[in-house]
Amino acid sequence: MASCLTDATRELSCRNGHAATQLKLISILVIFFTSIIGISSPVLLARLFQGKPIYEKALLVIKCFAAGVILSTSLVHVLPDAFDALSNCQVATHHPWKDFPFAGLVTLIGALLALLVDVSATSHVHGNKQSHYTPIGTQEESPSIDSSLGKKSMVKPQIELGVVQESCHDGGSRQPEEMAKLKQRLVSQVLEIGIIFHSVIIGVTMGMSQNQCTIRPLIAALAFHQIFEGMGLGGCIAQAGFGLGTTSYMCFMFSATTPIGIVLGMIVFSVTGYGDDSPNALIIEGLLGSLSSGVLIYMALVDLIAPDFFHNKMMSSEPWLTKASYVALVLGSASMSVLALWA
Repeated sequence: MASCLTDATRELSCRNGHAATQLKLISILVIFFTSIIGISSPVLLARLFQGKPIYEKALLVIKCFAAGVILSTSLVHVLPDAFDALSNCQVATHHPWKDFPFAGLVTLIGALLALLVDVSATSHVHGNKQSHYTPIGTQEESPSIDSSLGKKSMVKPQIELGVVQESCHDGGSRQPEEMAKLKQRLVSQVLEIGIIFHSVIIGVTMGMSQNQCTIRPLIAALAFHQIFEGMGLGGCIAQAGFGLGTTSYMCFMFSATTPIGIVLGMIVFSVTGYGDDSPNALIIEGLLGSLSSGVLIYMALVDLIAPDFFHNKMMSSEPWLTKASYVALVLGSASMSVLALWA
């Protein structure tokens, strides 16, 4: 209880609504442009290498760096913040928040929900692929006229023209690639949803804060935070192979989410008077942060790291690529973890 009183005294000396509003307006522009830089860099880099022999390998290394960033984001940034919010003095002294580790429970729920979405979407895609498959032996025979004999003979025109054999061979080779591409697109979309949750929480929390001592260092820290997090998401978007319209939309949504969250936080504070330290705000922040953390942990480990390191043919055939990818993974994790000193 004494630490709570000390924290409250320190915050009162830093509270200045007018100065905090000016800092928030500056942060909206800074975070928006740094987010654009972060998420567009791997996308543009992938397009630059496209068509070159090193394209697939460069994309794999970028994706591993992205996986490290996202895993560190979930474990070093989002999850500790969620635990801190729900263990705050304003919340932890009330029932039922003091009786159960809700942050861990909601993180588990987030991971299980991500698994449910993953399994449902994968089974749906497999179902559609099977429904359009017609075995060659079940093709209906159609009568055709044998010009040399003048008789009707039962033949299969598609086989006679060599169409079925060619389409089957093409489909057999393309189907794994198409499934991998669909899977990667699903991963990118679910990943962006989890990151958007996190970005909204950051923005709303900053928008509701009136503590200029907290906001000032947060601007620089969040700028770097958005750059690295954007690089993580951008690497996944680049590998998914979306069209220009979808890629631009996903990049814009990531870049605009935190600034929009800041504006929403400012509106909430002006309407309700709730600051970032109010019990209701802390509970919402903790629950949404825990849910987002569960989704990000699942996506990073199951959909990004495990497939590349255990099921990628390039990794198994070229040991140097495995080492380079692991170094990229560690660098991505380390770069995002260091930012936890400031944000």
